[in-house]
Amino acid sequence: MKDILTLGIESSCDETSVSVVKNGREVLSNSINSQIKIHEKYGGVVPEIASRNHVEAISNVTKDALEEAQVSFQDIDVISCTYGPGLVGALLVGLSYGKALSYALEKPLVGVNHIQGHIAANYISHPELKPPFLCLVISGGHTHLIHIKDYTHFEILGKTRDDAIGEAFDKIARVVGLGYPGGPKVDKLAKEGQPTIKLPKTHFENLDFSFSGIKTAIINLHHKDPNINKADLCCSFEHLVAEILIENTLKAADILNIKTIALAGGVSANSYIRQEFLKLEQTKGKKIYYPDPILCTDNAAMIASAGYYNFLAGNVSGLNLNAIPNLKIS
Repeated sequence: MKDILTLGIESSCDETSVSVVKNGREVLSNSINSQIKIHEKYGGVVPEIASRNHVEAISNVTKDALEEAQVSFQDIDVISCTYGPGLVGALLVGLSYGKALSYALEKPLVGVNHIQGHIAANYISHPELKPPFLCLVISGGHTHLIHIKDYTHFEILGKTRDDAIGEAFDKIARVVGLGYPGGPKVDKLAKEGQPTIKLPKTHFENLDFSFSGIKTAIINLHHKDPNINKADLCCSFEHLVAEILIENTLKAADILNIKTIALAGGVSANSYIRQEFLKLEQTKGKKIYYPDPILCTDNAAMIASAGYYNFLAGNVSGLNLNAIPNLKIS
């Protein structure tokens, strides 16, 4: 078969990223322009500011990606871009740019679900990984347990009923004074603490999650005692959410009778959560996969990988493709 070069474009939140990926697995370039420094002073992402910065950055990021990959626009076979979920203004920047390239270069356009992109990040880090497997998607906007039936067919087994896990990390970080982005800062401080603080644990009969109760309990504890040990608070939170994630994931794996489990999304970079999941290889006989840290955050390489497999499946988009901020995966 002829090698297929996919140009991936990601702009769903506060990273402008363009990547060139060969055959869905080999990254030739993955250029990322992060806006974290811009949004830090606001304590979170400001959608209008994010959109404006995407407009300013996307052409230069694309140029950098092509130069790093040592290819030209004419070498590209497929244009792949995120069209949801995400911030609508931010999504429209990358999507419009991708549609313009598709029209001008006469190359097929493939719209990609951002969640599917996070799943596909594992294909880049682990070339041997193939469906079927179970994937736990944990990010700022999502907490999903998904049965990956094949590269383009998915079944959601459980999801959060309120806050996504990454959202809980960010809100807790803001309350205890760590700032934005919360996930890495909570992870770092938790290493200095002990899991000595009792927190409420929500339980459902099915595979759904809930993190608002834990988040609210931590906020209330901090409000009642501003001098509470913040390291212990973060450590206790991290230990409890890891326990909840593992319990539901193991239940889902037993239901499916499946041994292969992948993590995906920004929170999958959390060191303690990774450590606890890796223990399942020895204790439960599971095979655990997770992406390289750079591929856990929003990036275009994962979008190019997912776009490649959608292209092979014949899922090509028209130029009337629109951004869908609340796009579902199934």
